[in-house]
Amino acid sequence: MSIEIHGPKAQAALRRAAEAAAATLAHVASQLAPGVTTAAIDGWVREHTGALGGRPSQLGYKGFPAAVCTSRNEVVCHGIPRPDVVLQDGDIVNVDVTTQLEGYHGDTSATFFVGRPSADALRLVRAAERCRDAGISVVRDGCRLGDIGAAIEEVARAEGLSVVRDFGGHGIGRSMHAPPHVPHYGVRGSGPRLKAGMALTIEPMINLGGPATKVLRDGWTVVTADGLWSAQFEHTLLVTRGGCEVLTARPAERALEERAGSDAGVDQLVALR
Repeated sequence: MSIEIHGPKAQAALRRAAEAAAATLAHVASQLAPGVTTAAIDGWVREHTGALGGRPSQLGYKGFPAAVCTSRNEVVCHGIPRPDVVLQDGDIVNVDVTTQLEGYHGDTSATFFVGRPSADALRLVRAAERCRDAGISVVRDGCRLGDIGAAIEEVARAEGLSVVRDFGGHGIGRSMHAPPHVPHYGVRGSGPRLKAGMALTIEPMINLGGPATKVLRDGWTVVTADGLWSAQFEHTLLVTRGGCEVLTARPAERALEERAGSDAGVDQLVALR
């Protein structure tokens, strides 16, 4: 397995693509509310990505028919936006944005509350974010891929939740998906070593029930096998000698998190950091 090491010029291009993806995700988050269709989200992503000079990486990828993945409630990933999928009060929805800009890709997603979340939804979504951050916390020059998965699993198990094994993170650069595959489960000290200059995504999918999934007849939409809900958060990272740089961190994240504690913030749609 050959994992690309990105030089300074490529790293700068990766930052620009990642910043664009993060800006588009924040743009979508600001407009979500009960009654919004997932097809509307697709339209917002196309328009905003184009305004930034990019193109949606997912559009047409292996035949995918949309510019963004919108995964609601029991949908784990790869949900296709549709005009008849309407967000309801109490739903959760993951919005997965990937932007190609100047030949490089930036990939990010977050799970959002629609209206007022249930206790289970709060627990799931907050744990999914902590799982992502636990994986990020161990990334540095010389760490192993198994260290990332082990850190994620430890957080999920402590919450009584499961980690999806059928899908994982990936390398990223001029290709949207490149080596290495990044499992979100594993054993510390196992797997290939990461090196400074590598770029990858960490994007654990965390389930209220078991980890098993199935693909619907459209060939894309992945749902939990038991019908219980799933949540996901994703960042694009650049490995550095001392740790990693989170390329898709959004400036608006802290402000949205501050609103999350207020009734007004929860009554609207709140994005967790």
